[in-house]
Amino acid sequence: MDTSYPREDEPPRKRGPPPAAPPPRDHLVWAIFNTLYMNFCCLGFVALAFAVKARDRKVSGDVEAARHFSSKARCYNGLATAGSVVLPLLLGALVVTGVIHLSKLAQESVGFFTYQLSGGGDDE
Repeated sequence: MDTSYPREDEPPRKRGPPPAAPPPRDHLVWAIFNTLYMNFCCLGFVALAFAVKARDRKVSGDVEAARHFSSKARCYNGLATAGSVVLPLLLGALVVTGVIHLSKLAQESVGFFTYQLSGGGDDE
């Protein structure tokens, strides 16, 4: 049994800079899609502006500013996508419920008017 100190069973690890984090995403394609597609309050255009800023900062080497603008672009893209999906669904639901309500109202008014017109002929 070897009791010598320090043991050198493993080769010493190389010390150097920690591995670099991946560069932040700029979400440019998503922002272009949201800009071209009709969205609520032009949030896609705002997302496109932040995505371009994120790409510019990433190219210039300012990683922290690129992360900041990328985060904002992702937030505005999410809001624009949610608005583009939720608002038409909400509008469709309102149209369907309005049509159902109007059809019931029309059926009731037809019954009311036929009763009024047929009930008034007793005087002759």
